Amino acid sequence: MAEDGVVTLYNNTAITDTKKNPVSIKVGLTQMLRGGAILEVSNTNQAKIAEEAGACCLVIIEPNRQGISRMPDPALIKQIKRAVSIPIMSRSRIGHFVEAQILERVGVDYIDENEVLAIADEFNFINKHNFRCPFVCGCRNLGEALRRVREGAAMIRTQGDLSGTGNIVETVKNVRCVMGEIRILNNMDEDEVFAFSKKIAAPYDLVAQTKQMGRLPVVHFAAGGIVTPADAALMMQLGCDGVFVGSEVFDNCSDSYKRVRGIVEAVRHYNDPHVLVENSCGLEGEMAGLNVSEESMEQFGE
Repeated sequence: MAEDGVVTLYNNTAITDTKKNPVSIKVGLTQMLRGGAILEVSNTNQAKIAEEAGACCLVIIEPNRQGISRMPDPALIKQIKRAVSIPIMSRSRIGHFVEAQILERVGVDYIDENEVLAIADEFNFINKHNFRCPFVCGCRNLGEALRRVREGAAMIRTQGDLSGTGNIVETVKNVRCVMGEIRILNNMDEDEVFAFSKKIAAPYDLVAQTKQMGRLPVVHFAAGGIVTPADAALMMQLGCDGVFVGSEVFDNCSDSYKRVRGIVEAVRHYNDPHVLVENSCGLEGEMAGLNVSEESMEQFGE
């Protein structure tokens, strides 16, 4: 065991150092993204458009890979890093700490341990305390969020739709679930917090900290189905600190800059109806490829 009480795992060949960045620094690095939109991009052109439109960070994803989805090619990450000046994030599979080591060595600013990719370990998440790089993790409820924070996550992403259809219903449901559980916790007597932490299977100290702060102890973004300025503003008004925007906003679009810029402005001015109206005008034609089919809606209704 290390002198500071931190257990170092993955033997001596690990290329990470637990003493480089404590959790407080990692959380501080993610705080810089608050109030912004994080865009998924798969090539240099999309990255430049997102940067010009005002994105606070880019998530580099693999373009249309067939079969098992894994972390993106490090060569693609290096190429996009050279083309833009804003922070870069990339995805690793759940539990695949070697992919995370590679991404950290390549020089990404944030690592997203993402459920959209294939799962490498069904039972164990990455021990994020073993890395200098801040981690982002997904959740669908408060207990899941706080478990990821205990593992070392510096940002929580409440995840909704994973299929890229532009359907925001799952995201709204999960964000309301997290926020609703926080409100319930805030109204609890101190003696009830122990039972509540056991009920949601979350560490007591983090549950108590959440109650004291009245919010998650780390930055909280929403992801999934956010494709319009109104969607982005909805997530912000529900209490999120920012949004992830999928790469589908670049598909079948004659003016992707206008669409991305509208979402970025909606995040920054989510309580200003005049800005929301201005950035929502003229987008109907651009959203044609992001409408949920009747067949999909019937399946959802079932």
